[in-house]
Amino acid sequence: MTNELIAKQLKELGVYLQMFEAPFKPQAYEKAALIIESLNEEVSEIYKKEGKRGLTKIPGIGKGIADKIQELLKTGRIKELEQYRKKIPVDLDNLTKIEGLGPKTIKTLYQKLGIRTVVDLEKAARAGKIRTLPKFGLKSEQNILESLEFYNKTPSRFLLDEAYALAHQIIVELKKSSDINQIVAAGSLRRMKETIGDIDLLAVTKKPTPEAARKIMNTFINLKGVVKVWEYGLSKSSVRFSKGLDCDLRLVKPEEFGSALLYFTGSKEHNIALRKIALDQGYKLNEYGLFKGQRQIAGSSEEEIYKILGLSYIEPELRENTGEIEAALAHQLPRLVSLDDIQGDLHCHSDWDGGANSIEEIMKAVQEKGYHYVGISDHTKFLRIEHGLDEKQLLAQHEVIKTLNEKLKKSNINFTILHGCETNILSDGSLDISNKILAQLDYVVAGIHSQMKMSQAEMTQRLLKAIQNPNIDIISHPTGRLINKRGEYLINLEKILKAAKKYRTILEVNSSPVRLDLNDKNIKKAIKLGVRLVINTDSHQLDQLSFMKFGIAQARRGWATKENIINAWPIDKLLECFKKGA
Repeated sequence: MTNELIAKQLKELGVYLQMFEAPFKPQAYEKAALIIESLNEEVSEIYKKEGKRGLTKIPGIGKGIADKIQELLKTGRIKELEQYRKKIPVDLDNLTKIEGLGPKTIKTLYQKLGIRTVVDLEKAARAGKIRTLPKFGLKSEQNILESLEFYNKTPSRFLLDEAYALAHQIIVELKKSSDINQIVAAGSLRRMKETIGDIDLLAVTKKPTPEAARKIMNTFINLKGVVKVWEYGLSKSSVRFSKGLDCDLRLVKPEEFGSALLYFTGSKEHNIALRKIALDQGYKLNEYGLFKGQRQIAGSSEEEIYKILGLSYIEPELRENTGEIEAALAHQLPRLVSLDDIQGDLHCHSDWDGGANSIEEIMKAVQEKGYHYVGISDHTKFLRIEHGLDEKQLLAQHEVIKTLNEKLKKSNINFTILHGCETNILSDGSLDISNKILAQLDYVVAGIHSQMKMSQAEMTQRLLKAIQNPNIDIISHPTGRLINKRGEYLINLEKILKAAKKYRTILEVNSSPVRLDLNDKNIKKAIKLGVRLVINTDSHQLDQLSFMKFGIAQARRGWATKENIINAWPIDKLLECFKKGA
């Protein structure tokens, strides 16, 4: 049994436990599922080698959850989960994708109206049945209908991190073959779009023989997780993995690798514009190379094709035909921010507010990434479900961080822990923590976590009030969207950006794959207006610190440079810009 299937059942059990109000257990199962999904080693192999004892060695897996995993591995089922499924036989996978539908709501809708599926939900909402239920009403029904409209419009695409992880896994396995010389991802995944339709892989063999191609393709179609082979050939094969993602593998000649990579990376609009430039100069450009008449004059690398056509090399994230070709022709492309530029992460949640790790553990993990500072930004008291901290707890946490920094200094370790918090912007734009306490922190992140259905005027005013607060340094996930689940709330973004510029408030590029907020287009608008940005992971456990690469990709798609991103700055310069500084 794969890690994916184990994690899926643990998540489902966690949702059912929330329905029946099991104390603390639901969050434990959710965290365990996330940890298992991120493991490199199969849980089944760990169990084979060390039994249940090996399971409890996995971070986040206690005795109780280890018992459930052992039961699943031994019998293929979890008895408790099956009992819950019989009590509430609903399509949890899709119903939980509807914004506003939590476990208890789903339970009520089933028990009162017999709603099992998204189709049932829509029928009941349109028939006006939901508004009649206690604690629901007309407004709740309208919100559900709005969420259903968004759900129905959302294309069947996968989050960037899901596709990225699967592609990485496939590439690692195929690289074990002695016949592969080079293999990379192309398509929208190489452009690091926020959602991915399918995975495109290009490979070059060491020896271009039918035997080598057959060996590679046989390995590919027999990879763990393949549930369907759509096409099998010596130059191209296509499969579907158990997650539902399709993947194409193409074998190309070394002299065609660059042109094929350029072609299959796209975007379509970028490729059309490039081909027109080639034609205007008397060339022909396709996936096999750049040709002058019948003679191929380039094709082994993308760089040589761009160079011959008179363009600077265009990074994959920019290839959307949104001005990058004109800039490349004028040799005026920006030097995009990179992961190597990042010096710290300023939105990390510790075990003080229900995160998985202590401040010290987070500190050590980010030091291993080569960062020079980290910001602890735990939730504040309005978010009771996240164990948000009150004023007294924030002051106690401040002393703990102060002590840790003193230890670092005594040990001559050039690293700083910054103390922040993620305070809540309430419906009127005020905050749930006193300004007197906020003023004592190194910096303050503020975000909206409730009442997201306000009018554009109300929501805009709510954010503007927070932006103008002299104690607020960063606005987290500024538009509130959840990819594939919830759209942006209604705001006048132009007013927000102008205010952020005027009051020197920093806007966040949240790296969580379900958020990636600001999006690339809004990042570009912010940069044009001179708004400062920060790329944060919003991590609640150590493995989520790696989300930084997705935020970086989003910022690159928005044409961001090192100068635009405050956590690419050294700490002295960073601290200067806080508290509405320089």
